[in-house]
Amino acid sequence: MNPFRRSYTQVEQNYFKFLSKFKLFERLNRAEMLLFIPHLHLRNYRINEVVFFRNDPSQALYLIKSGELTMLLDVGDHFETVVGFGPLVSVGNNSLLEDSKRIFTAVVSSVVCEIYVLPRVNILDIFEQNPLIRAKMMESLAELLNENFSVMLRAYQVSHGLFDLEGMFSAFEMGC
Repeated sequence: MNPFRRSYTQVEQNYFKFLSKFKLFERLNRAEMLLFIPHLHLRNYRINEVVFFRNDPSQALYLIKSGELTMLLDVGDHFETVVGFGPLVSVGNNSLLEDSKRIFTAVVSSVVCEIYVLPRVNILDIFEQNPLIRAKMMESLAELLNENFSVMLRAYQVSHGLFDLEGMFSAFEMGC
């Protein structure tokens, strides 16, 4: 046993176990995850409570501990359900990107939803002091976005073109 090795409390170990289940944190070691722990704020949301609105600035990353969130998109004068998420899903991943805005409105769809909120300002402070952490998390974010894009294209293929694929791709600034 190494006497100089840092030991962690049971609370810290519980946080490590929790964080490591999220793609954004899976590449980080314990010492790197430890930097985020003081900035995690556990919030209890109630059914139909809005966590964030579409087009709001992306000011925090949300890590669902328990309960369910529904992502809604306002279309005309009503909302359409896009997807629902349960425990161990991160929401608001674009908060890692500068000047990003929310793409959906997030509403609690379970009686109670426990969510750890990680403010963007703290994420950016950690990134500024630790470029390797930033690189690891950005690589994970790129993988998540690639997976989501692949799912969207597969959905397009099976739906026999219910939306304008050419119009969508022409809006991209960069190639695939």
